Amino acid sequence: MTIYRAPPADALLVAPLDEFTAVFHHASGITHLLTEPAPQILHALGEEGMTLDALLATLSVEYDLADGDREALAARLDELVVSGLVAAA
Repeated sequence: MTIYRAPPADALLVAPLDEFTAVFHHASGITHLLTEPAPQILHALGEEGMTLDALLATLSVEYDLADGDREALAARLDELVVSGLVAAA
C-alpha cells in the first residue's frame, strides 16, 4: 500500500495566481505552476501522508467531489511524484 506525502510546509512557498498556484520548492529550487486539484492535493496530504483511497475520500468531503475519479487522482499523484512535490513510499 503506497503512502503519499507532501513536503513539510516550510519547504514550500505557495502563492495563488488567478487560475494557477505558484509553488516554490526550496529543496529543488524549482517553481512549479499548478492548477486544481494539485494545490488541494498537497494541502490534503500534509507531511503525515495518506493512501490514494484515503486522499480521494478526504478530497471528496473537503471539496464536495460528487464524482471523484480514482484513476484521475492516481494520475495527478504520479505527476506530483515525478515533479518532486510528493513522495511515495
